Amino acid sequence: MTETIDTLFASEAEVDEFLAIARQEAVEKTFDTSDGDRIKKLVECMGDTRGLTRLAGAETIGLLGKPATPFLIDGLLNHKNVVVRRACAKTITLIADTSAVESLVYAHLNDDDTVVKGSTIGALARMGEAAAQELLKFVKDPETSESTKGHAAWALAFIGADAKDYLYQEINSDSESVRSAIVGAIAKIAADKGEAEDFEALVKFLDDDSETVRCETAAVLGNLAHKPAIPKLLTLLDHPESETRKSAALALMKIKDTSVIPQLQTAAKQELNEALKPIFNLAISQLERQLDEDDDDWD
Repeated sequence: MTETIDTLFASEAEVDEFLAIARQEAVEKTFDTSDGDRIKKLVECMGDTRGLTRLAGAETIGLLGKPATPFLIDGLLNHKNVVVRRACAKTITLIADTSAVESLVYAHLNDDDTVVKGSTIGALARMGEAAAQELLKFVKDPETSESTKGHAAWALAFIGADAKDYLYQEINSDSESVRSAIVGAIAKIAADKGEAEDFEALVKFLDDDSETVRCETAAVLGNLAHKPAIPKLLTLLDHPESETRKSAALALMKIKDTSVIPQLQTAAKQELNEALKPIFNLAISQLERQLDEDDDDWD
């Protein structure tokens, strides 16, 4: 059975003394990383009842780097104290050792604690390309919870350009969840890199069969203020689905191209859904305000 902090240390004072020495050695790079017993004791310190002590243990292990990974993995997968398992997942995030990917996936699938689950996804995000395929598996699996799919989609966006090849391999996926995750991730890549192919891929998603994907795409293109998307967004003002029309109007508002005001005015007059008319009017008023500001710049 794994020893606990209660059996490894006689008192809190002994814990503090051990941590102070270990941290100094870690900072000075004199800590003997072949001494597994001491690293195990550091892992146990992350189960201390005192928050600052747990933090000090995690930071010290983080300074040790990859030699500590096997001990963190063991703690993540096997420790009975959920506080230690949570801390191990978070500390693996600090080290970002790609050898932990398989164990992080296993822990996410098998640990009952929601904090552990969330922390493992955060750690996978830090692994970059090495974790991209596993994260896509989470999104693709119909048995995956919506919460996990959302976290995995965030992680893919966080990885960004390093996951690009895997994202484009799935760009025509039959899964709405996968396409939705790809939209968010490609939007992040487009914002960071500004490459034409990424913007073009996003614009194509405006024709997606899924209303969720269309709306998310319109939102990110609006946030990116991507003017080449305007013609397609204008056609969506006549889309049969009300949420698509709403998303298109809001995207056009965010892009801030005042030339679309007449088309928005026409769409507002033709809109039969009373709940959407204020959205159109908001978009029009914001763009008219932009027009006034532009005129003021010439005064």
